[in-house]
Amino acid sequence: MAENKLNIDELSIWDDAKQMLRKAERDGVETVWNRLQQQTPHCSFGESGVCCRNCTMGPCRISKKAPRGVCGADADVIVARNFGRFIAGGTAGHSDHGRDCVEALDAVARGTTTDYSIKDEKKLLRIAEEVGIRTEGRELLAVAKDLAAEFFENFGSVKGALSFIGRVPAKRQKLWADLGITPRGVDREIAEMMHRTHMGCDNDAANTMLHAARTCLADGWAGSMIATEVSDILFGTPSPRKAKVNLGVLKEDQVNILVHGHNPIVSEKIMEAVNDPAMIALAKEKGAAGINLAGLCCTGNELMMRQGIPMAGNHLMTELAIVTGAVELIVVDYQCIMPSLVQVGSCYHTKMVTTADKARFTGAEHVKFEMHNGTEQAKKVVLMAIERYALRDQARVEIPHDPVDIVTGFSNEALLQAMGGSLTPLIEAIKAGKVRGVVGMVGCNNPKYKHDYGNVNLARELIKKDILVIVTGCVTTAAGKAGLLVPEAIEQAGPGLREICGALGIPPVIHMGSCVDNARILQLCALLANELGVDISDLPVAASSPEWYSEKAAAIATYAVASGIYTHLGHPPNITGSKIVTNLALAGLNDLVGACFVVEPDPFKAADLIDERIKNKRTALGLTA
Repeated sequence: MAENKLNIDELSIWDDAKQMLRKAERDGVETVWNRLQQQTPHCSFGESGVCCRNCTMGPCRISKKAPRGVCGADADVIVARNFGRFIAGGTAGHSDHGRDCVEALDAVARGTTTDYSIKDEKKLLRIAEEVGIRTEGRELLAVAKDLAAEFFENFGSVKGALSFIGRVPAKRQKLWADLGITPRGVDREIAEMMHRTHMGCDNDAANTMLHAARTCLADGWAGSMIATEVSDILFGTPSPRKAKVNLGVLKEDQVNILVHGHNPIVSEKIMEAVNDPAMIALAKEKGAAGINLAGLCCTGNELMMRQGIPMAGNHLMTELAIVTGAVELIVVDYQCIMPSLVQVGSCYHTKMVTTADKARFTGAEHVKFEMHNGTEQAKKVVLMAIERYALRDQARVEIPHDPVDIVTGFSNEALLQAMGGSLTPLIEAIKAGKVRGVVGMVGCNNPKYKHDYGNVNLARELIKKDILVIVTGCVTTAAGKAGLLVPEAIEQAGPGLREICGALGIPPVIHMGSCVDNARILQLCALLANELGVDISDLPVAASSPEWYSEKAAAIATYAVASGIYTHLGHPPNITGSKIVTNLALAGLNDLVGACFVVEPDPFKAADLIDERIKNKRTALGLTA
């Protein structure tokens, strides 16, 4: 653990986080903030993106004294290549999640699993018809098999077009075609990005950045969108339901299991096993009052939005959940999982269990989940948690109290249902200025910034300005803990938003799912644009990720901009070492795709910048600002 003590009050806005940070300090447990302190100051070459290690003639660092690498690449080329590889990783993460979901759908359709089934048959048929698959008079599983095959095509080199390209407004499709950035398949674009950024290939920074946009579009309109739609088909399309959030959802007298990661294929089976009467009876035999399941990060979002399972915390709360001393088991699948959870768990009695071969952690126990054994493996994992309850040191248990109520589960289908089955009420509210615009707030936490300060304050400022906020991923927990995900939060909104949300009985900040479910926001923007006969870039909409950190977040932000959505980031990617790349991101993309990035760490200033963009778009549409 770091010798220098942290100023805990400056690390997070939340009482439950501060309480656990103080306990971690007392218990001698190292957290992400301690390790950040050890790593500071960061390498300036890495931060600005001018360090290249793509071949063994280097590594090379660009400076005034050495303006070119050994091969002759300058700062612009090196920054563009590094960013291209960064977003290729993010695109691979979300899209491989989508592939796993299609694998599950295919297994169900072929009858090679009985552990999974189709929960939303109507959506299966609707999506199949949308992508051109005949459904009339056919067996459901035959349609499912064809749909899985159709979606698999999106991960190679598609023969025609991506399955959901028809959702994209015609003006946007033409723009992409003219720029040569229409995505041709997830794996193809990722592979080409890796090829382009090999030494001796693409050495034109702007050209590399255009392909970065194309790669990310394959994620947004294929990989992620497929993941969302197939998850709904397999596990049910979310509808509004109540849940609770913060560390207070843990139970002192129950076996506590946390699910963490992104893929509902694992967590849905864990939930079923937790509710098995035999498992509950065994837990009681061991002295527990029952079994309590709670979520972290996006796996938590997936379960919460469909099943109402409580959420313990977001990215920077994952270690602190273990510090409560009350967690028997943390079950992970993949993405955004800190390797430190193994070490933090070893300071208590908490075991970490991994479930995917692509995401093993040294020191964790591996229980592989496959399509044919999900139920069996889930029971095995829950049994492990029950057995660990006896190892808990009750003297070291400290659980913050008073979890917060939230309302979750606003899929596009649920949102449309709330509006009577049509977008007309939302469009009319936008025209009247009662809802002045819509902002999608997505993603992460970053320990470089006060935990959830940017997320919460930006959301609050936007709803004051009559701007509807849609949240996904880790922002969800922040908004929920701040009391923004309940209908009563309209009291914090502007008069127009208060009126509309009050009439619909919805919060002014609505939860649309995990970070892969940003595809829902894309689809909503496309639906609005198509209804109005305009491009997405003409709409009074924006996106924001105030506390982002990951490759996936950079890919999301890039596909948002390439889709025509003005996108705010709390800090820049590692591109500031290149004037060409930085200027393209902050201004030049506006001329190419009708949107650009804006970087602003202050959430209050960011709200004003977004508001100004929305004013301009409203004026251009002939609406009052």
